[in-house]
Amino acid sequence: MRTTISLPEPLLENAKQLAAERGTTLSAIVEVAVRNLVLAQDPVSSAPPFRLHTVRGKLVTAGLDLDRSSALIVADDEAAFRSHRR
Repeated sequence: MRTTISLPEPLLENAKQLAAERGTTLSAIVEVAVRNLVLAQDPVSSAPPFRLHTVRGKLVTAGLDLDRSSALIVADDEAAFRSHRR
């Protein structure tokens, strides 16, 4: 299939020189470049990369079972109750 593309002159000259050195065509060089550099990459995700934020120190209560959400609710309620009593 034929198509027309525009390349900056220095890039075109470098690609032609590479094709001559390898004994191949300019079309083959462009095909390999597009296939390897563009099509082989993972598709661009619209979501930003996930970053896990961790903390250490006083933010987690020792002995709190994080696998039970009810334990988290109870701990939150107890903390709120203690702060209102003061």
